[in-house]
Amino acid sequence: MIGLLRGRILGKQPPQLLLDVQGVGYELEAPMTTFYDLPAVGEEVTLFPHLAVREDAHTLYAFAKLSDRDLFRSLLRVNGVGAKLALTILSGMDGPSFARCVQESDTAALVRLPGVGKKTAERLIIELRDRLDAVPAGDSTSLASGSTQAGGQGSPVEEAVTALVGLGYKPNEASRMVRAIDATELNSEEIIRQALQATIQ
Repeated sequence: MIGLLRGRILGKQPPQLLLDVQGVGYELEAPMTTFYDLPAVGEEVTLFPHLAVREDAHTLYAFAKLSDRDLFRSLLRVNGVGAKLALTILSGMDGPSFARCVQESDTAALVRLPGVGKKTAERLIIELRDRLDAVPAGDSTSLASGSTQAGGQGSPVEEAVTALVGLGYKPNEASRMVRAIDATELNSEEIIRQALQATIQ
């Protein structure tokens, strides 16, 4: 099991991330809550990975905070929640916000996340209520920090729409979310952050 990766960021295209660890390039998928904390392309970062093994693929997921990885693993134990949905949930809200929704049985906030219907929201609350007591309000176990400059080839708006589609939103919905905010002078990760925040308010 890989417990930690430290290396240089070669590329960022949410939710994909390419990390050079001593000459080995690791393709990772990360939630937007991790992308917000990443330094610029070319800089070093330390991440906490999770390896998901399926018959047709081995996928590495990466997290800036140890508590986010723990929450991701807790989500995977919930019936009907796979890695993609868990990644979407952690992109839509941070760990403390998710824990608060679960503790307060706030299904309305959870169903605003793509792929989370009422039954799934209720299942998350029932199965995770007793497991999330340890999620702190301000988790400092983060080893990724710095500026958030994207490493994609398109415009920030195009990259934001592509990332939102990758997180489970329909293309028309992703475009509408991005158009609803003032994207002037924002990089792709800031656009995504504001678009996701607007959906759960």
